[in-house]
Amino acid sequence: MFTQRPVPGHGDATVSVRGLLMLAMLTLCLVACHKAATLPAAGQTEVTVMPVVQTDTPVDFEYTAQTQSSREVEIRARVDGFLDKRLYTEGQLVHAGQTLFQMDPKPFDAALQTARGQLAQQQARLTVAKANLARVIPLAAQNALSQKDLDDATGNEKQAEAAVIAAQGQVQTAQLNLSYTTIKSPLTGLSSFARQQDGSFVTASASGLLTYVYQLDPMWVNFSISENELLKFREEVTAGRLRFPANDDFEVTVIMADGTEFPNHGHISFANPAFSTETGTFLVRASFANEKGQLRPGQFVRARVSGASRPKAILVPQRAVLQGAKSHFVWVVDKDSKAHQRVVEVGEWHGDDWFITQGLQPGERVVVDGAIRVAADVPLKIVAAPAAHAAANVPGGGESSSTGRPSDTTAAQ
Repeated sequence: MFTQRPVPGHGDATVSVRGLLMLAMLTLCLVACHKAATLPAAGQTEVTVMPVVQTDTPVDFEYTAQTQSSREVEIRARVDGFLDKRLYTEGQLVHAGQTLFQMDPKPFDAALQTARGQLAQQQARLTVAKANLARVIPLAAQNALSQKDLDDATGNEKQAEAAVIAAQGQVQTAQLNLSYTTIKSPLTGLSSFARQQDGSFVTASASGLLTYVYQLDPMWVNFSISENELLKFREEVTAGRLRFPANDDFEVTVIMADGTEFPNHGHISFANPAFSTETGTFLVRASFANEKGQLRPGQFVRARVSGASRPKAILVPQRAVLQGAKSHFVWVVDKDSKAHQRVVEVGEWHGDDWFITQGLQPGERVVVDGAIRVAADVPLKIVAAPAAHAAANVPGGGESSSTGRPSDTTAAQ
């Protein structure tokens, strides 16, 4: 508001105030016109588009897996007796032939001496029997002794030979039992904690378990494939939508719990020929070189199986696919830059992209950014993709990751 002051030339002051008001209104009008000129025309929604192309795309499959020692050996007592001492450091690497436990050998040494004495007795009896037979044979030939005497001497010699053989077996048994008191590792691997302490009485049956030794190199990684997934793979391979490597030579990568990748890659070494009746899954095993012992038995990891590919696949960014009431759809741009809704059938995710199995043809253009604001049959203003999304708009571009089927949610950002 302007206040007119009672000064000479009152009419001139009124004219000046009116001029200032008109100048202010003109300035506001020019600013509004400038803003209107910078805005797009009504109905011109800015979007980015990408052409639909077909390309052979490698795909990975990820599974929850668990590591397993390729040789997990129970170290057990083979004889009953007292445990004298533990001779290894629990949890450390032990070598094949290394002594782990020592049992009290004195009772077994005494049993060996007894067996040897019995063997000596039987050998002496055999000597007497052979000498007696040697005297009887010529006398029986001269009819100086009866045939019964010859038969008795021959039988005594055979019995003495059998007794010697039995006594030799007793000696070998006693030697084995004595050797079993020194318990050694049959392989090189990582040792577990001792289940029995020094001085404990252990038996070969109930309390015979002393510890475990786990071979670390190679390490097995086990994962399971469901029956439905296996049937789906077979169907897609038959239909030509999925291609496996020659001789099923898949490469397997282990992803640790912290997201890092185990440096060595493995290959599938075993597939169970039967499904599990309890889980309905198909067991698959991959073998990994683990010379540094980074993998330990029982770890839960992720197994990424690589080597398969989808020939002539169509990929679109996830944000270009929207979820309708009954199906997924995308916006397809015609030659007049108008959008038309197209129902599509989606497959798995591939990084930031989505496989489209049906609904799109090569050469068509799909709205990527701004799809949520598009209306049917309304002209669009096509702009260049932002630098951050330039690589993602290229089919198969960006970092490759494992595929997976997401839940049915709106994919547009």
